[in-house]
Amino acid sequence: MSKTALITGASSGIGAEFARYHAQKGGDVVLTARSEDKLKKLAAEIEAEHKVKAHVIVADLGTAKGPSELVRQVTEAGIQIDILINNAGFGGQGRHIDRNIDDELEMIDLNVKALVALSHHFGREMSKRAQGRILNVGSSAGFMPGPLQAVYFATKAFVKSFSEALDHELRPQGVTVTLLAPGYVKTAFADRADLHGTKLTAGGGKTPRSVAKYGYDAMSRGELVAINEKQLDFMVNWIIPLLPRRAVLKMIERMQSK
Repeated sequence: MSKTALITGASSGIGAEFARYHAQKGGDVVLTARSEDKLKKLAAEIEAEHKVKAHVIVADLGTAKGPSELVRQVTEAGIQIDILINNAGFGGQGRHIDRNIDDELEMIDLNVKALVALSHHFGREMSKRAQGRILNVGSSAGFMPGPLQAVYFATKAFVKSFSEALDHELRPQGVTVTLLAPGYVKTAFADRADLHGTKLTAGGGKTPRSVAKYGYDAMSRGELVAINEKQLDFMVNWIIPLLPRRAVLKMIERMQSK
């Protein structure tokens, strides 16, 4: 697979590793995020090392016009998107009523609304060509409710449900949708989510590179859901659904408490 991939949240973490891995395979990339300096630095690195084209489009996908502005720039540049990787997103620790409501709503806008808007536009374009791949970065959080990150867990539950349904709709037209649902990953996510000092981050987490590779390879195979840890896969699919709901809520709350 060596076609053009659009990667959101590409300035760092898993997003940057998606870009490096795709470029390593010979594919061009469209890098988008809010940080122009970081994007340009990554683009220069990728072009120098892999001899591919790295387009930079600065966009704030958490705003109302962010997704449409990104689509406009891609269209005007005449770039055909063969792979869409919806990676951008953030979380936030604390009781919902104690958190700033603007932050909670911005989380929904980025984690859900932007992902839906981009999937709609590029998914439709892919279906017209009868080929394409979409990789939505969800989380193991999407398999359960999350006290102390109630909105974040809910957004990832949406991403899980939406991705599976969208794959079912588009697969007959040659387009696949894969949900990547990792556990904790060592990125700047914990900084913005204010999760340091919780049991969730105590184990160290997986590297962005390993998670990006796992998700990308699963997408290339056309898998529906990809969970990068076997033990976590077994837990969210076979153990947690059988536990009493109150017990699950208390368990998740303990993991995210300081």
